[in-house]
Parts: sequence; C-alpha cells; structure tokens
Amino acid sequence: MQKSKVAVVFTGGTISMTVDKRIGAAIPSLSGEQILSLVTNIDRLADIESVNFSSIPGPHMTPERMMDLCEVVERLLQRQDIEGVVVTHGTDTLEETAYLMDLKINSEKPVVVVGAMRNSSELGYDGPSNLAAAVCTAISTESQNKGVLVVMNNEVNAASEVTKASTLSLNTFQSLEFGPLGIVDNDEVIFHREVVNRQTIPSEELIKAVSLIKCTAGMDGSLIRFCVDRGDKGIVLEALGRGNVPPEMLEDLEYALKKDVVIVMVSRCPTGRVLGTYGYPGGGKELKDMGVILGGDLPGQKARIKLMLALGLRESQQKIRDIFESQQYKS
Repeated sequence: MQKSKVAVVFTGGTISMTVDKRIGAAIPSLSGEQILSLVTNIDRLADIESVNFSSIPGPHMTPERMMDLCEVVERLLQRQDIEGVVVTHGTDTLEETAYLMDLKINSEKPVVVVGAMRNSSELGYDGPSNLAAAVCTAISTESQNKGVLVVMNNEVNAASEVTKASTLSLNTFQSLEFGPLGIVDNDEVIFHREVVNRQTIPSEELIKAVSLIKCTAGMDGSLIRFCVDRGDKGIVLEALGRGNVPPEMLEDLEYALKKDVVIVMVSRCPTGRVLGTYGYPGGGKELKDMGVILGGDLPGQKARIKLMLALGLRESQQKIRDIFESQQYKS
C-alpha cells in the first residue's frame, strides 16, 4: 500500500527551540530534519518532505511573512503527489497565521498548523507528539474541505475559531465558543462536527496599516486620532461587552470615519458576538449607525488580519461590511 506524502513546512517557534546555556533561555536551534528525527515511527504513516521556511520565534512573524508562507503552502498543495501540508509555528502568533491562511487558501487538501508549548530541553517536550498528530490529521480524508486546522494536545480545531487561551497549558489552543472539531485518538482523526460559514478572501495584497485598540473604562479617543493622523487605513476596536465604547471616544470615531478609515468593532470578551443592542451614547446601535462595522465573534487579533486582507481587495466600505457582517457573503 502506497503511503501518503505530506509536506512539513518549518517556520520556527518553541517546537524548534533548545535552551542556550550561555544565556539560560530557549532560542530556535533545531532544523526541520532534527525535529522530525524525534517523531518516532512517523515514516510508517507517511512519506515526509521537509521544507525549511524560517527559524524564527512566534513574535517575529509578520503579516508579510504570513503572505509569503501562504504562497509556499499553496505551491505545495498544487502538487499532485502532496496530499496535505503541515506548518510548524510559534504559538504566540500561530492563530493569526493560521487564520490568514484559512482566509487565503482555497483547497480541499488539509492544511494543519502545529506548535509546542515546551521546548526540547524541557521535561515533557510536546513537539514530537503534536507533530505526529498533525501528520495523522493531514493524511486523513476526513480532514479534507475543512479549511486550515490547528492541532495541539491531540485536539483538532478550526483556524477560524481557535485562540491561545493560556500562557502555559499544553491544551492552550481552544475553541472557546463551540469546542474542538475533533480529536486524534490512536493515530486516527475523529471529527465531531463541521466548520460552517467558512469564508475566503481572494486578496493578493495585504494592507498593513491597521491598528488594534482595546477599550477600557473612561477611555478617550486620542489613540484613534493618533492612528488616523499617522495614516492608518483601518482600525479594529476591541469594545466593551456587546459592542459599546465610552462616550469620550465618539468624537474621534467620527473623525476617523470622516477620513474614510474603516472601523471594525469586536468585543474584548472571550466569547460572544457584537451587536447593535444599546442605544445610549457610545452604544452599539449608535456606532453601527455612524458607520462602524460589526466584526461578529472574532477576537481583535483575527479581526485585524481579516481587515488587512479585506482592504487589500481595494473594494468599497460596503463590500468590506459585507465581508464582516453577512454570513451569506461569498468571495
């Protein structure tokens, strides 16, 4: 029986790190081949093609690098001999890269993003087991047409839903609203539900000039005005609760909108969507009537990625609103 072939693209992150004794801290040091050598018996499941994209920690990942990574993954997916692609990544920005790829890549073949919470110098290094589970997911026909998946701690999550929920736990990547799509059990992927309302944004350009502002009690709009004056094309507001802001921010929000800066609002709450529920000054109804776009249940970091891509389409604000607010929107 011919084995499936999987491309594993290595970008760095904790999964590639060891502790440098000179400085007493972990740094990227392992090559892709060295990491693969620690995954015992993986050759029984699949033929692995190793691709060394970079060797950087998660905080060094940028939107531009994410776009370059998308191109590498798309080229691999176009090859007939490749049945799936696994991407190793630092966990700090893993959800953003995975979501950007989910929005950009339109392929029935599985794309799986994986990382580690412990480096190879620590007891209980979880890199090999996570990578093995990711490969098991990538070769499964059940993983097709599900968009980009994130596999950690034997759980399978959708890139559009998952977030890093803990600085420490091995099960840090969680879909807080709906739970994981499935699990990896005894080298087999078992899915419990499907991904619904998945979007793709066919943008070849990414507009980086998008800021993320978190709202707090009594906050004014000086940060909004600063972002507008320095040339931002979009701003994501992590608003309070259901989607509300302190009234002191309204004047500067109006200033931004008059300058044709696209404002997308999400909630700083871990779960739940924003909605125009409240009609008082600064309430969601007033913000929506002003022209603020409702960002659904996305966390701020993902809404920023989505807005960067949406702006890259060079479409009208109404089109961008449809991308964020309409479940029926299709690219």
